[in-house]
Amino acid sequence: MRPGAHPLRRTAGGARPVDFGAFVRARSRTGDLVVQPRMGFSDPVTMRAGLAATRAADAATVGTITLDSYTRVGELASVENALRAGAGLNGYPIVTHDRSVTEQVLAGIRDETFPVQVRHGSAVPGDIFAALRTTLINATEGGPVSYCLPYGRTPLDESVRNWVRCTEDFAQLRESGVEPHLETFGGCMLGQLCPPSQLVAMSVLEALFFCQHGIRSVSLSYAQQTHPGQDREAVAALRRLCGELLPTTNWHVVIYAYMGVYPTTDEGAYLLLDEATRLAVASGSERLIVKTVAESRRIPTVAENVAALEAAARTARTTAPGGPPSTESDSQTYLEARALIEGVLELSQDVGHAFELAFRQGALDIPYCLHPDNHGRARSYIDGDGRLRWAGIGRLPLAGLVGPARSRDVTSSGLIADLSYVQRAFDRRAVESPGIRGRGRADVALPDSSFS
Repeated sequence: MRPGAHPLRRTAGGARPVDFGAFVRARSRTGDLVVQPRMGFSDPVTMRAGLAATRAADAATVGTITLDSYTRVGELASVENALRAGAGLNGYPIVTHDRSVTEQVLAGIRDETFPVQVRHGSAVPGDIFAALRTTLINATEGGPVSYCLPYGRTPLDESVRNWVRCTEDFAQLRESGVEPHLETFGGCMLGQLCPPSQLVAMSVLEALFFCQHGIRSVSLSYAQQTHPGQDREAVAALRRLCGELLPTTNWHVVIYAYMGVYPTTDEGAYLLLDEATRLAVASGSERLIVKTVAESRRIPTVAENVAALEAAARTARTTAPGGPPSTESDSQTYLEARALIEGVLELSQDVGHAFELAFRQGALDIPYCLHPDNHGRARSYIDGDGRLRWAGIGRLPLAGLVGPARSRDVTSSGLIADLSYVQRAFDRRAVESPGIRGRGRADVALPDSSFS
């Protein structure tokens, strides 16, 4: 934190941010699916324009400030060099920009009708959380595992310590009358080829970690995978486990549009987004993170993000909502996720320490993750029906649930084919589905968002 900066000062204009989780849940009760972009720009004027356009979109939206890669890993000197040179970054450098600049980005845009979340991706987020507190930005996301294993070489025990400290500090926002909100990224591990039960388990475990360190408003992520029926089963299991295990009622589920190799055609991208939207509505999820037609090519523009938000909103309005998940029978995904969660929690009452022990022993093991603290024995594959299956469970506590009959060898060519499975399927489907092109308003007019 910068010298002299008070962590609980009032924001510009004296407004206090709303509880992000309570806002989303309230919109959901009125029948709206809240949609959100993954948007971040280094230039404050462009960042403000992006927030203003998101707010003005024909959809129920919340805002996003996504941080740049240098800030995520703490290379602040590189951020300063880039800004001095006028070079663009791939996100907003919230630690380097002065607090007053960020306050101007938010002034007149963030209010009780439009909360804003910061997204980052850091296993060393101390400076980021300090910057959030100086501007009373009370919603962010991540987790000690999900923002460590996929993204670098930070040791897991160091990431856990960092996230304990940051979560407890973030929880102190409540002393100022501001409710802090944390979203797990555990349901998005590596973006693809994690069997849904592991995504569900990781999301629940990280939410329990947040709650253990003082957070009362949480959201749990789940990334769209390769089979819509399996995804619906997974989200039902996630919602059931939240009701059974979380010590707070202020929780909701956020669906991520597919995070792997994205379709190369505009038509295929919209078809995939449609499917993610239908998953969110039919599963009773309250929020959706969209992706755009530009995902396979470059960082999307503001207009492309708005087009995706509005396309998702239109699909949501025509999709019938689903009922509450059934608890009369235990799905395969529920049984596996419950076994993974229990296998971790029995190692220690401290969830962070339990994470460390679980990965050390192989009770958690992320397929195809190359981090040194990951066992690397678990494997997965996509079966002939498009469902993600375990090819090998290593030491995961799934004996009796995933038997030897389900095991199979995974070849390099098979892995490459699995990684591009969704992209190929939806680009092929797009050829068979005329009339999709042009429906996203990529040329939408943007509202004025100049600094006041």
